[in-house]
Amino acid sequence: MNILILSTFEKTGGAAIAANRLLQALNKAGHDAKMLVRDKQTDDPNVVSTNTSWGKRKLNFLRFVCERLVIFISNRFNRKDLFVVSLACTGANISKHPLVRNVDIIHIHWINQGFLSLKNIKQLINTGKPVVWTMHDFWACGGICHIVANSATCPETAGACNRFTAKCGYCPFLQSRSKRDLSNRIFRQKQRLFNNSDIRFVGCSRWVANMAKESALLRDASVINIPNPIDTETFKPYNKSEMRKKFRLPFDKKLLIFASAKVSDERKGILYLLEACKRLTNNNIEVVIIGGKIDDSQLNDIPLKINKLGYLDVADDIASAYAACDVFVTPSLADNLPNTVMEAMACGIPCVGFNTGGIPEMIDHKENGYVAQYQNAEDLAHGICWTVFETDYEQLSQNARKKVMDCYSETVVAQKYTELYKTLN
Repeated sequence: MNILILSTFEKTGGAAIAANRLLQALNKAGHDAKMLVRDKQTDDPNVVSTNTSWGKRKLNFLRFVCERLVIFISNRFNRKDLFVVSLACTGANISKHPLVRNVDIIHIHWINQGFLSLKNIKQLINTGKPVVWTMHDFWACGGICHIVANSATCPETAGACNRFTAKCGYCPFLQSRSKRDLSNRIFRQKQRLFNNSDIRFVGCSRWVANMAKESALLRDASVINIPNPIDTETFKPYNKSEMRKKFRLPFDKKLLIFASAKVSDERKGILYLLEACKRLTNNNIEVVIIGGKIDDSQLNDIPLKINKLGYLDVADDIASAYAACDVFVTPSLADNLPNTVMEAMACGIPCVGFNTGGIPEMIDHKENGYVAQYQNAEDLAHGICWTVFETDYEQLSQNARKKVMDCYSETVVAQKYTELYKTLN
């Protein structure tokens, strides 16, 4: 089967990484899969960019700037939350692209920031090709937000925002007081698009699939759950001592690892990690951090020794870093189906995280890790200690690897998508 995956980026961000992994999994399963992106970053012949000239690159940049400018103005010239919302008001018409013309299935992933507009998606639907849309975040379910606004992700919000169950408006991310605000206008545009289409929606976590079914946009749509895949030949257990030697990490310490593309992003829970670490000072523990955009003023308050490995973009290096450690901690305040948890578990590393989003679907409490009470740093610290010191660690490690093999391996996920594609032809 010929499948075309659409993504703004080839490998930047969790959604793009997941889409790229699906590309590899589908090709290994015998499909002819290609990926059409705005920003290409490798020499993979199966990935094609729309940025084929200087002029197109400049035009795509202007599309990105235009959309952010509209959001900036709507938010009263406030930069806060500028990138947690998207409009899909501008993009490129790719409906006549050769890859689109010759494909059996169009598979949409994360297409924001000026790659595809809602109008462009309508043009793809009008080709008559079956369309699948994998939701890597909340954006398809509501007006403009990528994450659900709540008191943790948007302090101005009292409780969780549920306006997506009706028609949006009064958007907390815009600090809006109008029911006819930007979020409501985009919501109504999506409503017209989705009501006249036969898109098959996929939530990569049960959490986002269930949220979609509550949405006024998608409650009557076809929504199923298929997780993201991972290459279990790259992400696998390695000799811990050898990996510690590789990164010059101590052999006589228990190592806690935290990973984020933007370490300083408060939504990734760095402040809760700090509070948890304050409760771990009597233990023989050090912290390992992989990722970029580090705010040293935040890390200076962590009372444990920190080993910064920087931003790692080679899969083998990322897997080696996980394998060098004892426990992966994800204090994220909002996450769908984090690649980091899947990667760590594939390497046999138990995980500790908050009970939010798709995290408790991945971490089975006290079987392959520990699910802490949401926003409870004390319970997060307890989970770390329990995982490392108070249980059968080897069994926990084996269970983590088994969960990935059973649920997230390339073979398992490719088969589930194959079954979905077959229903569309």
